Amino acid sequence: MNFDEELDVRGLVCPLPILRTKKQLVNMKSGKILKIMATDPGAVIDFQVFAEQTGHQLLNSAETDGEFLFLLQKR
Repeated sequence: MNFDEELDVRGLVCPLPILRTKKQLVNMKSGKILKIMATDPGAVIDFQVFAEQTGHQLLNSAETDGEFLFLLQKR
C-alpha cells in the first residue's frame, strides 16, 4: 500500500511511539497516510485505541519477525 510519510519508532516503548506519531500527524494534511514501524508489542493495542480515540483510520496493522507495521490515515 502506498503512503505519504514514514515514521520509524523501532526500539521505543510506550508511550513514545504514540507521542511521536501525534507529533508527525500535526504536520500532515487530512487524508494523507503515515507508515509507522515499531518493535513494541504493546503498540498493536496502542495504535488501535489511538485511532478510535482520535478519529484517524488504522488502515493496516501487520507483524513480521517482531516488527510491527501500521498504516494510519489522518482524519
